[in-house]
Amino acid sequence: MRFIATCKMGVETLTSMGLKRLGIQVVSVEDARVTFEGDFLDMAKACIWLRTAERVLMEVASFKAVTFDELFEGVKAIEWKRYIARDTFIHVTGKSAKSTLFSVSDCQSITKKAIVENLKVVYGLNYLPETGKRVIVEVGILRDNVTIALDCCGAGLSRRGYRTYNVDAPISETLGASIVLLTRYKPDMEFIDPMCGSGTMPIEAAMLAENRAPGLNRGFAAEDWHFLPPTVFTEARMEARDMVEPKKLKIYASDIDPRCIDLCKKHAKKAGIMVEWAVKPVSELICREDSGIIVCNPPYGERLMDRRSIEKLYREMRTVFDRCKGHSKNIISSQRDFERIYGLRADKRRKLSNGGMQCTLYSYFRERKDD
Repeated sequence: MRFIATCKMGVETLTSMGLKRLGIQVVSVEDARVTFEGDFLDMAKACIWLRTAERVLMEVASFKAVTFDELFEGVKAIEWKRYIARDTFIHVTGKSAKSTLFSVSDCQSITKKAIVENLKVVYGLNYLPETGKRVIVEVGILRDNVTIALDCCGAGLSRRGYRTYNVDAPISETLGASIVLLTRYKPDMEFIDPMCGSGTMPIEAAMLAENRAPGLNRGFAAEDWHFLPPTVFTEARMEARDMVEPKKLKIYASDIDPRCIDLCKKHAKKAGIMVEWAVKPVSELICREDSGIIVCNPPYGERLMDRRSIEKLYREMRTVFDRCKGHSKNIISSQRDFERIYGLRADKRRKLSNGGMQCTLYSYFRERKDD
């Protein structure tokens, strides 16, 4: 079977690497999606283990359509009885880009109608009761090519289950994990987040270090599929639990807001990991080791602070971070002139998206003579 792991732009390679580490065959890597092949167990492992993907979809059919009639007939021709029982609640989601059929709501409506017409004939019904379990069907259209898929996840993969409380403008779990992976963090390294907010990046780092599958403690839409072998997710979860490796980690996180740290402690407890939390401003940052990693998700122009306060904070960060000479510094910001304000050109830049906002991860890892 063929599946699609969707992801944010800029982390496709990370998502592909995550699949390959699971022993899953990657077919193609495109913008914001990685296609892979496998069986239902591979699908369950992908749902439970992928740290940077947003969703996993099971491809049902693909065809070209430039008219609503072509869309209707293409969807109606699918053997829907394989996937949908006579009482299934059918929920259709959609997206369209660079296509003749650009109205997503119309495409959703036509897709739902085509599925219903198909099933009414197959089951010999005048109407479908839709009183049973839900199946999510996605109609995706890109450059007039239609992909019909079943959503394996339900809630997006960023919903790990540990973050039940939020602060203002939190970073998503999948983006937090992506940043940790991009820093090339290893379990024996010192990892510091001096503006940890709700604790996403330190928690994701700890889960990575201890080989904890991010989706281990949540459910997935595919578990309600009537055609899915009932032991698939049970087997995948048992395997994931056996692979956890508890470690004593050097992960330190702090924030100036005591409320944030209270939330972080609750989130870490739910995630089953240990992080050293502290209430303190970034100016009191201390690096205990000669080398390590600093990550930072400071407020940017559209988030929480005015321009003057942001510039003052960024300059303070530069002064403080310079003390930790053996540490790489990794800062995500939407501020286009971040490097000018910070006072140093980054060694590497990576375009990312944070809650629909275009951002850049600025990484500093080279020692400079003027340091």
